[in-house]
Amino acid sequence: MDAVRTPNDRFNGIPDWPYEARYVNIGDDLRVHYVDEGTGPVVLLLHGEPTWGYLYRKMIPGLVEAGCRVVVPDLVGFGKSDKPTSRDDYTYGRHLRWLSQTIEEIDAISPLPTITMFCQDWGGLLGLCHVAQHPAMYRGVVASNTGVPLGRDIHMSEDDPFAIWRRFSQDLHPFRASECVGGDASPLPSAPGFHLSEEEKRAYDAPFVDEAFAAGARQFPLLVPTSAVHPSAPLCRDIWSHLSKCEVPVATSFGDNDPVTGPLQGLLSAAIPGAANQPHTIINEAGHFIQEHQPEKCVDAILALLDRTG
Repeated sequence: MDAVRTPNDRFNGIPDWPYEARYVNIGDDLRVHYVDEGTGPVVLLLHGEPTWGYLYRKMIPGLVEAGCRVVVPDLVGFGKSDKPTSRDDYTYGRHLRWLSQTIEEIDAISPLPTITMFCQDWGGLLGLCHVAQHPAMYRGVVASNTGVPLGRDIHMSEDDPFAIWRRFSQDLHPFRASECVGGDASPLPSAPGFHLSEEEKRAYDAPFVDEAFAAGARQFPLLVPTSAVHPSAPLCRDIWSHLSKCEVPVATSFGDNDPVTGPLQGLLSAAIPGAANQPHTIINEAGHFIQEHQPEKCVDAILALLDRTG
């Protein structure tokens, strides 16, 4: 497997990101970057497409100040983690294996007691799978603008919000993550008045030097199964056989302006036993990248879950 590594100088001078870079080595000769700050109950923050740990820069300080240990990995293909250059190297199952290995390696360096997870976008498509496979590792989950596909046929028109996003992700040239997070043309809804500064745009775009570095970001939307015969569908069906019995407490906090993932909130709250008697809230003035739009409310949701499960 051929992979590239974004040069460190691409990340120089990034605003609001003073954290020490830490690394673990996992299978396929890949190096994964993560941040590990603070002490106390472990909070695992998982980003999705097409971002990296920087998405959580507005949440990390509040969680650390509240007495949490905050662990933020960059998924393979994103941020400061290694990036396989062939799109064929990225599959749903391989991403899940990479995440599992990342958590195992971090735990080997500094043990992770029971984890409270906050996950968004592909952070949830992967993170909730890990919870389903390893429930004893988890104290609770806050799922935000995410879900796990059912692995069934979906009758989706070309005007479906996800179909529009999937086309946009393939047609955007050159690939700029900042255009997805805060660009005027992005089909991923934002919040009223939200915009990224030029330095924040540079931070989001830093991982992707050229198209070879963007293979993972290009491929992620195509890995979401929209039919029962999609290669990812059997894994999703297997995961739901576990999630449908999972007693790990699962709260949901979704943005009020995210038609791409919004319908998944009802599925999570109704189909996972651990979601019963947990709050399922809509956060106003928040789009898909809720960590940018309402970070304080996301922190509050995590701390409230810690209180309920303490």
